[in-house]
Amino acid sequence: MTAFVQDTFVPTSRRPSLLSAPHNTSSICLVDDDPSVLRSTGRLLASAGWQVESFLDPLAFLEFAKTHIPKVVILDIIMPIMTGLEVQRRLRAISPSTRVIVLTSKDDPVTRSHAMDAGASAFFIKPITDDLFLAGVEAAACMYLSA
Repeated sequence: MTAFVQDTFVPTSRRPSLLSAPHNTSSICLVDDDPSVLRSTGRLLASAGWQVESFLDPLAFLEFAKTHIPKVVILDIIMPIMTGLEVQRRLRAISPSTRVIVLTSKDDPVTRSHAMDAGASAFFIKPITDDLFLAGVEAAACMYLSA
């Protein structure tokens, strides 16, 4: 299993320690067409102290982002209404400072390259360890604050 974080290959066997996040009260948005992924990922993030907004519909998320400017959005790539890459492109026009993490079951090097070139903070392949995923979310949130 592999993960790509900020264009850097990170083997999942190297489990990063979680960063302390005293200001996790801001919203993390999840966009995925699979309700079970939204539930399980939302619970994981909530257990780490994040407020989570979940969206089955990418268009509803983009409307939400216009007024709420999330720190981090976690996107699936393959969705019926529009791809995660299209959501990422539209989000950049709405909120260039929002950090994008891709969480997908499809390990496609071309898609990964497009997402990272478009500014994704991380590209994770499901399944992923909780520690690595949460560390990626924390790193993306920290990048948001330093932008």
